[in-house]
Amino acid sequence: MEHKVIVVAGPTASGKTALAISWAQRLGTEIINFDSRQVYQELCIGVARPSEEELNIIPHHFVGSHSIQQPLNAAKFSEIARIKAIDLIERFGSVVLVGGTGLYLQAFLEGLDSFPEISPELREEVNELYNSEGINGLAMALYALDPKAFEWVQKDNPARLMRALEITRASGIPVSEWRKNKGETFPFPAKIYCIDWPRKELYQRINSRVDQMIELGLEKEVQGLMAFKEMPVMRTVGYSEMYAHLEGNLNREEAIDLIKQKTRNYAKRQITWFKNKTSSEWQDIEAMKKLYLR
Repeated sequence: MEHKVIVVAGPTASGKTALAISWAQRLGTEIINFDSRQVYQELCIGVARPSEEELNIIPHHFVGSHSIQQPLNAAKFSEIARIKAIDLIERFGSVVLVGGTGLYLQAFLEGLDSFPEISPELREEVNELYNSEGINGLAMALYALDPKAFEWVQKDNPARLMRALEITRASGIPVSEWRKNKGETFPFPAKIYCIDWPRKELYQRINSRVDQMIELGLEKEVQGLMAFKEMPVMRTVGYSEMYAHLEGNLNREEAIDLIKQKTRNYAKRQITWFKNKTSSEWQDIEAMKKLYLR
């Protein structure tokens, strides 16, 4: 096979897990997950982690493998996922990657220099800035240090702003300059497929998935994670809104509607990222299902 790394990518709720399992079965290999939230043990319903039944069909790596108390970044993911991928390629001839976190895929395929260590004191300082001045305070602080980063960073995502600010302050080097640094590319050829849905159908799938998450007990899951509410990793769509509901800032229906809206917005950003940043092939799900038949 020409391509040793087969990537199933695309927006949330597009059917990536089922397709990756099907391809891994046909290729006789295993799956590496590159979703930056599904790696955490404590997060399940709100990140649409594969079910136990799905995990039992094909071994998945980096699903529930880490604790939110020991956060994983793109550079570290790249380092350990590459080791696992090379092992799987040597044993089975190929590996299937699946996920929607573009930076993790980019780090895996193209390499990414390790970011500087962030001291607890600096992290606390940035947290205090967020608590006292909110997203606008973070954005203005980043703009003062790195106007170029301000242009591309996701300004409605406090975790991204905090991370960019931490890296810049810790290193003394603008985070936009760090993004130019690349490590070595992965030594095996890769093919990236993105599942394409008409926008209206994708949004319907997203709304249905959120309803299913509520039925499965998202509210209870978030309630059990109240002690971790202030951690950057918990500022994730589904969790942030449900926290706001549990604290009385949103009613239940408002929280659900906001989760749907923000998930749709996230899907739109994923589509833009994969179209602009990768040489990916976009096909509808039915066409994808016919690939890699033996």
